[in-house]
Amino acid sequence: MIRGFDPTAALIALAITSLALWALQPVARRLNLLDHPAGRKDHAVPTPVTGGLAILIGFVIAFFAVQTSSDSLLAFCGAALLLVIVGIYDDLHDLRWYWRIVAQTVAALIIIYGGGVRVEQIGPVFGLGEMSLGGLSVPFTVFATIGIINAMNMIDGADGLAGLLGLAALSMLAAASIYAGNTLLAERTSVLCGALAGFLAWNIRLPWRARAKVFLGNAGSALLGLVIAWVAFRLTQNSGHPVNPVLALWLLPIPVMDCLVLIVRRLQAGRSPFSAGRDHIHHLMQEAGFGPTRAALWLAFFSLCCGLVVGQAMRMDVPHPLLLVAFLLLCVGWYLLTRKPERAVAFFRRLRRAPAAAMDRDVASP
Repeated sequence: MIRGFDPTAALIALAITSLALWALQPVARRLNLLDHPAGRKDHAVPTPVTGGLAILIGFVIAFFAVQTSSDSLLAFCGAALLLVIVGIYDDLHDLRWYWRIVAQTVAALIIIYGGGVRVEQIGPVFGLGEMSLGGLSVPFTVFATIGIINAMNMIDGADGLAGLLGLAALSMLAAASIYAGNTLLAERTSVLCGALAGFLAWNIRLPWRARAKVFLGNAGSALLGLVIAWVAFRLTQNSGHPVNPVLALWLLPIPVMDCLVLIVRRLQAGRSPFSAGRDHIHHLMQEAGFGPTRAALWLAFFSLCCGLVVGQAMRMDVPHPLLLVAFLLLCVGWYLLTRKPERAVAFFRRLRRAPAAAMDRDVASP
């Protein structure tokens, strides 16, 4: 066990979230808090969208049952509660996109002014020393928070996908916190990991379960985005335990890359960036023959590899601007690959067949 690190609260969060999901199922059906199959949705039956509410219940109880509270934690829980309430209303009545942005802005302001969590230094991103945002700190933090929230919302389109990507990001943020000596943040992040794992136990497809039993819903995807933003800001803006902000991008590469490229592509086509469509990375993978679970596992594995490689590069003192440029090149590469969707589908089809081809070569070799 890591010295000074107590996993008790994380286990409590996992158990409570899983129990809450079970208890909320009849409530969801009574209130029609369900995602009904229609249009581009490919699930077979109406499914409860209580994942966000259950995750909130799980980590709030775990936080205050085991850990000591602080202004930052109270503000975060207040912002999380706001997003879950608005998200549940959205799941029931389909809010217009600008009302969701208003709620996300208010949630960001709560963690800024209520908890003192904000982005103040970006100098390390460009290989510089002190480079304070000054008066731009608040708008930059609000913009970054909204961006991460909507990236998680846009990637939430297949069973287990958003949850696994979120769990991968939070696990790496917890590991980075431990490495930086920020044990308190690592413990709080582990609680969030526990709650998310409790949700995934109901959301991911398994050999004995052909479909998810519950979805995140708009409440859950917004909450997951806020959680990642809050942890990332606290990790990278802590002068006592500094971690370069570039790392945060590489811990969440798939949602950020997919979101940025789709926004550019939809604007070029004269569409709203918030319009629905089957043009996300997981849709292309499914067209190439990947099942939802296999696609989610591949993308989560890619995220973990990115975080590990970039983390080691930072330990080896690779210039941080180069790591930022590498991320931008990743986005440009994805944009170019998806200019023709059939080209991206062909790429993923080759990727899907690669393990089988390698196995055939091993069997054929003397």
